[in-house]
Amino acid sequence: MTTKGTPGRMVRIDDEVWAAYGQLCEAEGTSRADDIRRHVHSRVAAWRKQQAHQRAAQRRLDNLLDSES
Repeated sequence: MTTKGTPGRMVRIDDEVWAAYGQLCEAEGTSRADDIRRHVHSRVAAWRKQQAHQRAAQRRLDNLLDSES
């Protein structure tokens, strides 16, 4: 079941780990789905930030090389 029109995704996780993950999330007061969403959002945000830094560094290098020509 999905909410807010978001598509469902399927992952394969063995039953023992899935059950323990459910206990962990319950102890932290969250759901597995919410915990997974937050993890994915955090990873994507960090990746996007890294990509932006790399593009900025490349632009600075390109500008430096252009100014030396």
